[in-house]
Amino acid sequence: MTEEINITDNLEVSIWSLILQADLVVRLVMLLLLFLSVISWSIIFEKISKLRKLNKKANSFEKTFWSGLNIQTIQSNIGSSPSHPMEAIFLTGMKELSISETAKIKNTSDTQIIEKRIEKVMISTFNKELDKLEKNTNFLATTGSAAPFIGLFGTVWGIMNSFQSIATAKNTSIAIVAPGIAEALLATAMGLLAAIPAVMAYNKISSDVNRYSNRLEVFLNDFNTILSRQISKK
Repeated sequence: MTEEINITDNLEVSIWSLILQADLVVRLVMLLLLFLSVISWSIIFEKISKLRKLNKKANSFEKTFWSGLNIQTIQSNIGSSPSHPMEAIFLTGMKELSISETAKIKNTSDTQIIEKRIEKVMISTFNKELDKLEKNTNFLATTGSAAPFIGLFGTVWGIMNSFQSIATAKNTSIAIVAPGIAEALLATAMGLLAAIPAVMAYNKISSDVNRYSNRLEVFLNDFNTILSRQISKK
């Protein structure tokens, strides 16, 4: 009994030692999970920071837009390089309006054609900007769904190693079983540590993107109405 206690007291149980002593397959699983976790966190910080900045810029732009300034003045202030999606939609609509101004409007049908064309190009810009904003968010969903199963694979492999060690040593001592069980549980923990933040962040980012998308859509519709009125005055 005393011998067994001495053996267990000398076991290395730190996380780093478990990783170093782990089987090659389990180490590869841990490395993959670490990679998924690092990439996920970089996407999380990038998206949350970007959405916060975009909302601030949208607040500033909407304040200017509804301040009563002439839309041509706003266009000249922005220039040719929009800094956020709302400006991109605005500039697209203005450029298409300037092209349409050269066309001769003979009847109501011509007016409707021009209005639809302006709306289409703004919707196209809206979709492109939204695609850019949603880029890489699916990686979070993939990590959230796949990481637990990758960790589970490492767990199963570690337990298999434990049984093989028992069979080879013909001994059920804790010193024989512990390393395989420990690395198996570590693989499970790493899988959950990669998956849980990814799932939570994906839900938050998706919700924030949807709110921002609705905001852009409202602006697009309001701006399209303003442009339609301007075209109808000709």
